[in-house]
Amino acid sequence: MIVDCHTHIENASGESAVVEHLAAVETVNACIVLAAANGPSSEVNKKLSQYVNKYNEKMAGFAVVQPNEDKISTSSLETVTKKLGLKGIVLYCSDWGIHPTNSRNMRLYEAALELNLPVFFHNAGDDIKQDAVLDYAQPYLLDEVAREFPSLKIIIGNMGIPFVEQTLLMVAKHKNVYADLTIKPKNIWQTYNTVIAAYEYEVMDKLLFGSGFPTCTAGQCIETLLGFNMLLADTNLPSVPRGSIKNIIERDTLVLLGIKEADSDIQEKDTQENKEQKSRKSKKKE
Repeated sequence: MIVDCHTHIENASGESAVVEHLAAVETVNACIVLAAANGPSSEVNKKLSQYVNKYNEKMAGFAVVQPNEDKISTSSLETVTKKLGLKGIVLYCSDWGIHPTNSRNMRLYEAALELNLPVFFHNAGDDIKQDAVLDYAQPYLLDEVAREFPSLKIIIGNMGIPFVEQTLLMVAKHKNVYADLTIKPKNIWQTYNTVIAAYEYEVMDKLLFGSGFPTCTAGQCIETLLGFNMLLADTNLPSVPRGSIKNIIERDTLVLLGIKEADSDIQEKDTQENKEQKSRKSKKKE
């Protein structure tokens, strides 16, 4: 199972954008599509919902929520899940100039936990905006969130670049904090150092495969990661076992984040339901 945990579609109602996104995700079994922060949340989420629900076996949409502008409550988030069918939340705290632990954000996390919605923090990366508040992109700021809500599934986007060390410490410290290993294949040295650091921290099992489409495609990222050790030819630099990298690519992120059930859980539930049905039939006969 290959899941791309980080894709965007710039215009979910535009034909060319849809064609490009569909072509890009052919490489993977499933993908998460993150709503953009380019308009009123209700409009952006509605367009995203209309798109991903056409391909609900392949895609899971994450709704954008702006804590300083949108209603923050369990009932308002239920609209996102029940009416729109979206499966998580994405926040752009640094772009919005919002501290990740302000009071409205904390209420949002409480509601998200109640509805079992994972939260993706899209706060950093190589293309951070000029007017973004870089202080609020630091992954260590999520430590309070993870301590206050230890069962909330948290994803740190883009490995928290440029704060990769903070990201690695966060995923090592907290059980339900994960990092999105979105790379740029052309940034060879950055990719090498990120993967090596994760391996040395022994947190490879906390990394989720992502492409960052449209910045890159899943195919390009998979090729780069699987050829990782080839970067080291004729050097004495440390390497990473191919199996460890392959495990990241093949990790079932949707199950890990609670977005879907594992096949074994579904089979167990079906078995239990069959037993209950047989029991009811037996009682009727008696």
